[in-house]
Amino acid sequence: MALRAALLKSIWYAFTSLDTEDSGKVSKSQLKVLSHNLHSVLRIPHDPAALERHFSDDDDGPVSSQGYMPYLNQFILDKVTEGTFVKEEVDELCWTLCSKKNYRPDTLRVLTNQDSLRLWCLFNFLADDKYPLALVPEEAEYLLRKISSVMTVELSCVELEELLSQDALQKDGLSVWSFLELVNATAANRGADAESLSMAVEKVYREMVGNVLKEGYLWKKGHLRRNWTERWFCLKPGSLSYYVSEDGKDCKGVIEMDQNCCVEVLSDRDGKRCMFCVKTLNKTFEISAPDSRQRQEWITAIQTALRLSADGRTSLHEELKARRRELREERERRRALRVEETRRLQELQGEREEQLAELELLKEAQKQTRASLQQEEQRRRSQHEELQKTLQKQLLEAQEARANLRAEVAVRDLEAEHQRRRIRELEDLHHRLQEALEQQIRARQEEETYRYTQTRLLAEEEEKVKSLLSLQEEQEEQLLQTQREKQELEQEMERKSQALDEAQQQLEKVRASRRRVDQDIAAAQRKLRQASTSVKHWNVQMNRLMHPIGPGERRASSSNLLAPPVRIPSVSETESRPPQKDKQNSLDCEDNSGGGENMDCCNNENTESTDAQ
Repeated sequence: MALRAALLKSIWYAFTSLDTEDSGKVSKSQLKVLSHNLHSVLRIPHDPAALERHFSDDDDGPVSSQGYMPYLNQFILDKVTEGTFVKEEVDELCWTLCSKKNYRPDTLRVLTNQDSLRLWCLFNFLADDKYPLALVPEEAEYLLRKISSVMTVELSCVELEELLSQDALQKDGLSVWSFLELVNATAANRGADAESLSMAVEKVYREMVGNVLKEGYLWKKGHLRRNWTERWFCLKPGSLSYYVSEDGKDCKGVIEMDQNCCVEVLSDRDGKRCMFCVKTLNKTFEISAPDSRQRQEWITAIQTALRLSADGRTSLHEELKARRRELREERERRRALRVEETRRLQELQGEREEQLAELELLKEAQKQTRASLQQEEQRRRSQHEELQKTLQKQLLEAQEARANLRAEVAVRDLEAEHQRRRIRELEDLHHRLQEALEQQIRARQEEETYRYTQTRLLAEEEEKVKSLLSLQEEQEEQLLQTQREKQELEQEMERKSQALDEAQQQLEKVRASRRRVDQDIAAAQRKLRQASTSVKHWNVQMNRLMHPIGPGERRASSSNLLAPPVRIPSVSETESRPPQKDKQNSLDCEDNSGGGENMDCCNNENTESTDAQ
């Protein structure tokens, strides 16, 4: 379950990075590519048929996170086997996808891309399994202290409080991108060395994510040659491995940490000091530490590894994180109990005051009774005084009721003000959306005007072409006349040639006018697309304000809030249509009403004029 939760955190970042419009949905083509990459890095046999079958339906729209979870659980996470893949490759894949969209540090950043990846993994490790992922202030402080303790300069308590009190730390916790910016800014302000910071991040990453309890050079006594050799030891909850050097490439052996293993302190001998041994069922490993402090640290770490192995745990920091979470929950419970006890004490104090007031009234009544027995006049005076005190008490009760009523009215006024503010925001959004719609309508009207002008120019061009063709036919007929009218025919031909030149010039002017109209239509189409984009944007904003969602909820597509915009064919689509020579089409286009039909008719006339040329 822990591996499944860790994989879900990384995949969640990859899914949200593909959501470019922040609508909570991702296109199916991108999800297919993501699924194929996850099959590759998780070493799972890829089944393209199952992938196509899962996403093959009539709906070509995007898929939400809840819509993708069934396929992710059934075909990917349920088939994952621990030990068959490298978790770092999965993290690197998801980090590559999400960092391109969200992580854009300034030029003064100190963290390298590898350090940012490791901090991202540490953040995911410490974050709770609640989406969107966030880090509580206590966990952020713990991680910063852990990194600063490895470096040469540690952060003081005052500096940590200043860092965690910045605006980036919101009420619900700190996001990973705010955390990376915080670390970059802190390291840049303190002038931290990039190399030391990278080493500190790597050490904390190996300790918390790689489950390395302790590592370092120790002297080990051989079993056959009985000589002492310096080895690099790496202790994990289930094993103690030793290598030739600290690069960890040439492993010389592994000591299993199980219930048959124990650690003991040895006395100094063979010229070695600070010795201890690790006993297993078959062998005893004699080890020498550099000093007594190192020996004690190694013995404590090995005992911790044995305890974790006996408890069936694979990570020390998972246990520490669970303890810190329990402590936070316990503090919250204690705080709630203190609040409840304070309220109860206040109630008891009020009851005590009421009892004291009743006791005072009883004493006063007894005094009045004794005074009435002594003298009638004093009794009357005491009755008058008692009546006056009763009226004062009633007056105090009325004042308290009035104060309570004022407090209730004030609370309701605050609620009403909040509702009015909400209504004003919705009205403002409605006005903006109305302006965007009016802008779209104006753009469509302009486009219709431009198309009407284009149609008229095309008709004029067609008439000029027809007149030009008639002139050419007349000229050919005159060429077939007899030789006797040759001189007159030549003069007539010269006159017709001049007329033909003038017609061609007018035709060129009409074509130039048509090109300008085409440019105006293209500009109108750009305005219409901008208006459509604006309408979609405000629809999304209005949908978010009206229906805020939490993680896992499905949201209706913003394109369903309004009717889909009419698709306007471009000039290239108009020219690619087959020519139609029926003149009745242009007349039908003028009689029809509606923006989409007028635009289609204008496109038909455009095609006819182009073919006529």
